[in-house]
Amino acid sequence: MSTRPRVRFIINPVSGTRSKVDVAARIKLYLDHGKLDHDIVYTDYAGHATELAAAAAAANYSIVVAVGGDGTVNEVARGLRHTDTALAILPKGSGNGLARHLHIPLQLNSAIKMLSTGKITRIDSGTINDMPFFTTAGIGFDAYISSVFAGNKRRGLKTYVELVLKEVRAYKHLPVKVWLNEKELQTDCFVLAFANAAQYGNNAYIAPLADIQDGLLDVCLIRQLDFVKALNLSYCMLTRQLANPHSAEYFKTTEVRVETEVPMMFHVDGEFKGKENQFEVKINPLSLKVLIPA
Repeated sequence: MSTRPRVRFIINPVSGTRSKVDVAARIKLYLDHGKLDHDIVYTDYAGHATELAAAAAAANYSIVVAVGGDGTVNEVARGLRHTDTALAILPKGSGNGLARHLHIPLQLNSAIKMLSTGKITRIDSGTINDMPFFTTAGIGFDAYISSVFAGNKRRGLKTYVELVLKEVRAYKHLPVKVWLNEKELQTDCFVLAFANAAQYGNNAYIAPLADIQDGLLDVCLIRQLDFVKALNLSYCMLTRQLANPHSAEYFKTTEVRVETEVPMMFHVDGEFKGKENQFEVKINPLSLKVLIPA
């Protein structure tokens, strides 16, 4: 019986911008078969990747590889939280937020080769209303943009920024109550972002100081936003700078509670999830094993 680590690849066949790439052929060509045993499975429906990942963890696989975009990565990681099986990523999406934060190669061949040379570490994860996230979750305008972006055939950072600048004037801030660090804020809310990692994806940094292993959420509050502030924020996000204090405020905390007068849109790792008027957001320290470059 082989003593090599077992690796399961979970492929979303319709994910991201490079769905026509024959990933199975690339795995056959570039994986170090002398070091790793592997199998490949494909997702058939939303949530299937979580089931496949959890089954692999229960069967004592060493590594499960999410092949797809941020949505696929989120689903696979959900099935691996609080287990001894590590998440690895073959980035195949348009944003690749967690892969970028963990410095995983975006070039598919290099990412496959790294599976036999990388090291395993642990990272934090978050939950918003018990839904796990690994990069960011958010309430307000960024969730609205996620809903619009999901239906857009054009992907990538340029499209995202164009959407932001187009929609920013029409979207209205809403009153919210926020409890964090034993304080209550009654404030307007245009965006309330909860960051485990520093960026949304596409190297757009909503929380430049976020540390994915510090046991803390980085919270970014944008109370109101006009076109000039939007330009400032866009520039800062692209250059990994903290925004002007008049544009955004930043907090570090372990949990946040939010109540809104009317239901507000929210997203989980860039995936639009609907509307709620109560939110509980928490950090789960070092709850996920991941494979990263050595």
